[in-house]
Amino acid sequence: MSEATYLDATRTAYDTVAVSYEELLRDELDGKPLDRAMLGAFAELARDVPGGLPVADLGCGPGRVTAHLDRLGVRAFGIDLSPEMIAVARRAHPGLSFDVGSMTALDLADASLAGVLAWYSTVHTPPEVLPAIFAEYHRVLAPGAPVLVAFQAGDQLHHRDRAYGHEVSLDVYWRDPDAVAGLLADAGLAVHARLVRGPEGLELVGRQGRQAFLVARKAR
Repeated sequence: MSEATYLDATRTAYDTVAVSYEELLRDELDGKPLDRAMLGAFAELARDVPGGLPVADLGCGPGRVTAHLDRLGVRAFGIDLSPEMIAVARRAHPGLSFDVGSMTALDLADASLAGVLAWYSTVHTPPEVLPAIFAEYHRVLAPGAPVLVAFQAGDQLHHRDRAYGHEVSLDVYWRDPDAVAGLLADAGLAVHARLVRGPEGLELVGRQGRQAFLVARKAR
């Protein structure tokens, strides 16, 4: 699948589900202490980066995790491929900044971020595109800054024809945490910590399996 094809498919799907997605997942983090723990550790590492730089939530969707980072004392903003998701995020969190964009080519300066959050936002990315995306993360991160990547753990491709109450056409890649850690390392982002947990909440309904969280850092 070409880059343009998968980006178009992802944008169309999330434009379609944006409102329903926000309503369904608005309070999802409340029941996931391990997820909050990883976000808390990521936020602390980002706050330790000198210069008062912001953190980018890439693939931010309706902005719920961006807002969580803001409550943790991180100066966070969101970028998403879907204009409808960005519209929902701006309505839901008017005090935060959200813009349309693609993590394949970020409109951000080199070394301008104290952290990058990719909260399930690489799960639709074909494997051959991941190295370029991780290289882009490395480019925009300041020395010592962390990246947190969350995704479904496994080694298979799922195609979804329906999601969040809507018909869609969307590929979802479950990935081996060791393989993702290796790709991050190849991009100059050494994995600092990892968590793999069993499914919880709506993940049980959707049979989403194990969930993986990797924290990596750019060298100082």
